[in-house]
Amino acid sequence: MPVPASRPVTAAPPRETFFLPAARGQRLCVHYPPSTAVAAQGRIVYVHPFAEEMNKARRMVALQAEAMASAGYSVLLIDLLGCGDSSGDFADASWEAWCDDVLHACDWSAGHASGPLWLWGLRAGCLLARQVAESLPTPCNLLFWQAPASGKILLQQFLRLKLAGEMLDGAAKGGMELLRQQLAEGMTVEIAGYALAPALARGLEAAQLNPPPLAQRLEWLELATRADATLTPVAGKTLAAWQQAGWQARARLVTGPSFWQTTEIEDAPALITASLAALADGGTSP
Repeated sequence: MPVPASRPVTAAPPRETFFLPAARGQRLCVHYPPSTAVAAQGRIVYVHPFAEEMNKARRMVALQAEAMASAGYSVLLIDLLGCGDSSGDFADASWEAWCDDVLHACDWSAGHASGPLWLWGLRAGCLLARQVAESLPTPCNLLFWQAPASGKILLQQFLRLKLAGEMLDGAAKGGMELLRQQLAEGMTVEIAGYALAPALARGLEAAQLNPPPLAQRLEWLELATRADATLTPVAGKTLAAWQQAGWQARARLVTGPSFWQTTEIEDAPALITASLAALADGGTSP
């Protein structure tokens, strides 16, 4: 659908970097305070994607957070357990621990800003945001960037990274079955420099993009390399299910690169504009 013009943005106060005390250590957070030159619009908690996709996306996320803050939103970014500069190693992470971290970030946001809450997820972060939305005491809105059909697909893609390296060595025969067997037996598997623990693999694989019971707003944004691209059938079916469940769910297609997986760090400026427009549409949720 066409992307309407976004509201004007003004300079926001400087970002604040701090460590948030949490279970098993602390979490690195970056807070982008809202601009005082515009009316407060609410608060946003960002939920990052899986493994190396988190690092690839950092620049785009920072640019988007700055734009959101300039438009009047309080934006909080958090490195989950075992990720980035937060406590622990990737092998220490579990899906449940990550959900707890996002809930903790929401609590912090509620104590430092007012207005409706948005959970903003990218890729696997969409699945986490959806699960956290079901656990919050009050409804929240959701902003999805490139939402996957399911966690099972993302896990499959991640496991294939190891197989791709083994194929170069001529040792990939039966590799997928072996990886799954090792995880089922409680073994941690190293893939592309990340130690994947069984608890995290199980949680990711089981994650679904079903609509939470308390309906609010869902803004679904996808990037495409062609201007005439359309929403995939799977995405369309998923979006329809959310609409049938009572969610005000809308999709927007934006032209730009898949910055979370490109070899070089790339920007998608049209996505920033489209995201601001999506947040501004539809009025303010309770």
